[in-house]
Amino acid sequence: MPTFQDMTILTGRANPQLAEAAARHLNVALGNLEVFEFSNENLFVKIDESVRENDVYIFQSFSRPVNTSILELLIIIDAAKRASAGRITAVIPYYAYGRTDKKDQPRVPITSRLIADLITVAGANRVLTIDLHAGQIQGFFNIPVDELTAMYLLADHFRGKSPGERVVVSPDIGGAKRARNFAELLNAPLAVVEKRRAGNLDRAEVMNLIGEVEGKTAILVDEEINTGSSIVQAAELLQERGAREIYACCTHAVLSGPAVDRLRASPIRELVVTDTVPIPPEKRLDTMTILSIAPLLAETISRIHTGRSVGAMFEASRQSVLDNS
Repeated sequence: MPTFQDMTILTGRANPQLAEAAARHLNVALGNLEVFEFSNENLFVKIDESVRENDVYIFQSFSRPVNTSILELLIIIDAAKRASAGRITAVIPYYAYGRTDKKDQPRVPITSRLIADLITVAGANRVLTIDLHAGQIQGFFNIPVDELTAMYLLADHFRGKSPGERVVVSPDIGGAKRARNFAELLNAPLAVVEKRRAGNLDRAEVMNLIGEVEGKTAILVDEEINTGSSIVQAAELLQERGAREIYACCTHAVLSGPAVDRLRASPIRELVVTDTVPIPPEKRLDTMTILSIAPLLAETISRIHTGRSVGAMFEASRQSVLDNS
């Protein structure tokens, strides 16, 4: 294993609160980084301390403004590389463009792959992210990728929260595997909402429910809530089918467009999310619980820095939830 002088934590402007929280868990001060935008919209970055031969971790979620956040990360990586950093790890809690992971229509791009190439060419040696939309995105990189999951954290929350007989529900067939794993953690059965999406519109038509939810506490599980259309339609269907109570959880609370209004009017009793993207006060519902993934990121960074196994950490987390479910 290569050895580095020190650990340096830098953060872009997308989600500095998360980087600060992770740095506190690591007992490390955030590095001094200057980022601002000129009047012509050109970004300027300057690292105001030496990072020569350091193990550098750059935090940047691809949250709003998404495209600016991506470019800002690339420029920070380039600055660290030109400052002779020993190793550069891009910490991307939320990886946007995850849905453009394949050519599902004629003459369309695979933007997830393009962004992976940009991050690699900019000079990153490693990527640390959480709950990608599709697992194959890891293969778009030619550098190591550690994909963490918030599912253990979310499952642990529901272990003592949802009363009565539980059923875990996937709001679409594509998320069935994730929901199945979540159901295993809670020792609960699985149900799946079958739906069809209309073209490129952020609108889905719910078609059918596979599984039984009548009289049970239903927990909807997804990796991301964007406009809230899918999760709210699924919740309404569960209510129609006789679910006793309806909860929902996701890793990435993007909450764009009409999402907040839709969720506020939905039958969802509690929405549990993480802080992979910042959630401003106007998007925080009374029924929302926000769990921090800062301890998870901090522990992973510590293990990467010292050359310890990241997989062993997840196996221990999984076993802990199973033992207490």
